[in-house]
Amino acid sequence: MRILVMNPPFLKKYARSMRCPAVTKSGTLIYPYWLMYATGVLDEAGFVVELIDAPAEDYDLKNILRVAQEFRPNLIVIDTSTASIGNDCNVAEALKNELPDSFVILVGPHVSVLPEETLNLSKKIDAVARKEYDYTLRDLAFTLKNGGDLKTVLGISFRKDGKVIHNPDRTFIENLDELPFISRVCKKHLNVKNYFYSADLYPLVTILGSRGCPYRCTYCLFPQTFTGHRYRLRSIDNIIEEIKYIIKEFPQVKEIKFEDDSIISEDRCINLCEKILENNLKFTWSINSRADVGYGVLKMMHRAGCRLLCVGIESGNQNLLDNLKKNIRVEEIRRFMKDTKKAGMLVHGCFLVGGPGETKETLKETLKFAIELEPDTAQFFPISYYPGTLAYDWAQERGFLITHDFSKWLTSEGMLSSVINQPGLSNVELVDFCDYTRRKFYLRPRYMIRKLKQCLIQPFEAQRTIKSLKTFSRHLFRRHVKTIH
Repeated sequence: MRILVMNPPFLKKYARSMRCPAVTKSGTLIYPYWLMYATGVLDEAGFVVELIDAPAEDYDLKNILRVAQEFRPNLIVIDTSTASIGNDCNVAEALKNELPDSFVILVGPHVSVLPEETLNLSKKIDAVARKEYDYTLRDLAFTLKNGGDLKTVLGISFRKDGKVIHNPDRTFIENLDELPFISRVCKKHLNVKNYFYSADLYPLVTILGSRGCPYRCTYCLFPQTFTGHRYRLRSIDNIIEEIKYIIKEFPQVKEIKFEDDSIISEDRCINLCEKILENNLKFTWSINSRADVGYGVLKMMHRAGCRLLCVGIESGNQNLLDNLKKNIRVEEIRRFMKDTKKAGMLVHGCFLVGGPGETKETLKETLKFAIELEPDTAQFFPISYYPGTLAYDWAQERGFLITHDFSKWLTSEGMLSSVINQPGLSNVELVDFCDYTRRKFYLRPRYMIRKLKQCLIQPFEAQRTIKSLKTFSRHLFRRHVKTIH
């Protein structure tokens, strides 16, 4: 049984695995880590598997068809995203036309929420896998190999006799230690030099220590559509073993990035740091975080090699934070940012615009707040209202969505756009404000002097700063005009 697992071609450097898939202004291209986990599961099950990340390899459809013709897969797995779904279906059709005996299945958050709608986009698509698909694909592969009944495969929707059949949901994976190390998948299938995170040292490797998030932020994609709100954990010992593997097998890697949704348990974080120190593991790492981690934890993380926190700050207006169900106070964020500086930690701050109740005045508050907090780097982007999220339902119910054409979730260049008009605030104004805010934040003399000093004192920080600036500077000095009108 031969299986082709694919992050399909779309736009150059399209980061399909991000929580807000897009082409980024900084050139960020993240690992296809959900596909990597599934590939590892299929590898361990004894199948012949090839993982292709087309955006990372700069492959177009012609390249993909050539790979498929040479590999001759029985099963083809194609990742998807909301904005690229039309393109992804076209890739599926092209592969099915070339290999009509292959079974084509689509995966990802978008098809998890809209399985029937997706299948109706093309009769060439045999099935979609809903939500976490690691074991779904394994079971499907065995079923196809043995000539079994597709109705026995939990978590898929498929077409039979002209009708769409939705099999029962698959339960989320509870024992994450059973899953393979995705760093092993990276070693076998991918090139670390292809991946770049603008806030992190280069090159890096991504791992996860958990799945799911108990918080209920209305806009967040994965917990609402893909991994659920139940917080599931790998054991600390299992994580430590993967760290040891990375240190040994990837001597060129400068940083390990934890792509967990957030630091949920401070006690667990401290236990991980203690184990890192106990094992005398010398490496640099970063992690996603909320802006409410205590100083003692931050200090321990820094001792254990944590360099940076990627933090969803979102807004400087308390009402906006409440409307987004962020469950945090502005004063907590201020305290947290002071503590990170005191602990010697860097912060990449993420700010969202266009939430429920956003106005021109609240936008100004967020800009002022970002400058006050002074994170090491910051990104400003409009909220993407993805199907399956509470944010999407809110906008839909009020008639704020200006289009249902998913391709319009991005600009023509593949960058994040806005698809809602709120009273007194248009989608065009939101996108323009993000461009304006980037200039105001990054072109301040105080910020530029601070970054110059950082690069001179810490040359290892200079590499990622210069690499980001090469791409970012093209967008920093011009208005974003290719938005929806």
